[in-house]
Amino acid sequence: MAKDKPSSKAKAPPHKKQVGDITRGKSHTELLSHRKSLKKEIHSLPADQRSKVLTHFHGTSRSDISKSRLQNLKQDDKNGDTSNLSALQIKSLAKRKSRPNNNMALKRQMHRRETKRLQNAMAAADAEEILHAHAPGLVEVENDMEKTIQLTQLQLKHGEHLEENVARNVFDLDLKECSPYQMRYDRSGRYALLAGKGGHVSIIDQHTLALKTEFFVGETVRDACFLHNGSMMAVSQEKNVFIYDDEGVEVHRMDGHRRVGGMEFLPYHWLLATIGNTGVLQYQDTSTGNLVSQHRTKLGPCGAIRQNPFNSVLHLGHTNGTVTLWSPSSSEYLVKMLCHKGSPITSLAIDRSGRYMATGGGDSKVKIFDLRMYKEVHSYKTYGGAPTCLDISQTGILGIGHGCHSTFWRPEALKVKMKEPYMKHQLSGKGPLESLRFRPFEDVCGIGHASGISSIVIPGSGEPNLDSMEHFTNPYMDSKQRREAEVRSLLEKLSPDMIALDPDSVGGIEESNLIQRQQRLRHVAEEANAKKAADLEAAKEKKEKKRMRGRSKIAKKLRRKKKNIVDENTMKLKELRDEEKEERMRSKELVGTDGAGEDAPAALQRFF
Repeated sequence: MAKDKPSSKAKAPPHKKQVGDITRGKSHTELLSHRKSLKKEIHSLPADQRSKVLTHFHGTSRSDISKSRLQNLKQDDKNGDTSNLSALQIKSLAKRKSRPNNNMALKRQMHRRETKRLQNAMAAADAEEILHAHAPGLVEVENDMEKTIQLTQLQLKHGEHLEENVARNVFDLDLKECSPYQMRYDRSGRYALLAGKGGHVSIIDQHTLALKTEFFVGETVRDACFLHNGSMMAVSQEKNVFIYDDEGVEVHRMDGHRRVGGMEFLPYHWLLATIGNTGVLQYQDTSTGNLVSQHRTKLGPCGAIRQNPFNSVLHLGHTNGTVTLWSPSSSEYLVKMLCHKGSPITSLAIDRSGRYMATGGGDSKVKIFDLRMYKEVHSYKTYGGAPTCLDISQTGILGIGHGCHSTFWRPEALKVKMKEPYMKHQLSGKGPLESLRFRPFEDVCGIGHASGISSIVIPGSGEPNLDSMEHFTNPYMDSKQRREAEVRSLLEKLSPDMIALDPDSVGGIEESNLIQRQQRLRHVAEEANAKKAADLEAAKEKKEKKRMRGRSKIAKKLRRKKKNIVDENTMKLKELRDEEKEERMRSKELVGTDGAGEDAPAALQRFF
């Protein structure tokens, strides 16, 4: 019986699956194909949906603010500092860099996490479409002959344009006894805070239009704002800042805050920022009562203060036309911008994304600045007076109060200069306007003026979709929900040191090497000094203007250059001139007492 001959090709053993080959029930090959299909699906979406998915995937839509930092990191990785390494260590480091990365376990883990993030981003975008079912609606015209600026508040209230519960927000309160008034809303838009300069403070429930609290402080009220919710408020009075509850009971007096003219509350950090006639910016922690920081701006009194909703950096407008940006951790301003040359800053506003800033100056201009480049985009001219109050709604509508007029521009007016406003409202005989604020999550704008308060409707100004997971933004929460929100907000309170121009840098990777950072800063300083020296040389080489006959001589030029220079020789010359002047005065007195030249003609008086 013949034996079977062995096959020429040996049978390959079955592949043994490793631990890293299977990821949540899928092999590595299946995972890669699934990730590829997800990327194709994302790129096939429309532009607006694709941007939403990528925003959820990357964590922010502001990819422009950290590009320079990433470029610096890449530059540091290319030019690594090996001054403290031995020759053997440098050789092994170069060998590791040249060797390809064969860590398959790490690659599989990174692929698995990227696939999971892609799935979560698409799920979050789908959930956002389901939950955010409403879209902001602006007033649109039917033909070219109609204009939205012609639509008045009386037509909105008594016509068929608005629902009954929205039309009831159009009203006027005549309060001339303690005028002028300022108006603020809390984060949910449920309560409105009215502060009259004559000492009247009150809170109105905007759902029922009922008076919740009213009291008189008996002295001048400079400013007022809500704290973390509608149950606490800060009132800047004649000398100090006082904290009151929603019943009008005084809770605390902050003695260190003197003659405050502007206040802002940072909700994620529980900080109350104040500034006034002294020009001192102070940060007070309202949860502990401690003074966090105190900075001298050295730019005089300041009344225009606004916070950037994107990074919680404070913007201050000064009387010399500059705007400075501040954070609690820096004793100097972060950025200083000359916005209105030769005229004071009267008002400020920053949009929700933190990209655009609107400034109003005494030159009757409203300028729009791009905060990514710190450059002016365009400007608008106001009539009837300088802009006294500015605000930007949640959807980007720009509101301007100037004189007895209020003008509103479409969201596109921040990016591109528009020819005509979206809407306007005139308050004849009630100017100048003291405050203009949009109500959160509603198409309502509150205006404070010399005769009281006016509430108007601006269609499309409010965010239609409410995020109830955000603290203190639910206008329908009860007392139990409010207590729970306070506890969660205190547990999630951010440190004041985390306020920076680039919020994405917080919690990120620090730049690789201190020596390389210092060297890069040195290079930047050297480039700036070289540019300054080149500018000086260019100014010297610039041909001087030809002057009148005799004034272009070398001696005259040198004398003009040394005109304001005070040195030892100048002081001696000044003393000699003073002595000669005294001698002449004494000689004149002696000649006047002798009376020898009294009979001489006027032309010969100088010889006596």
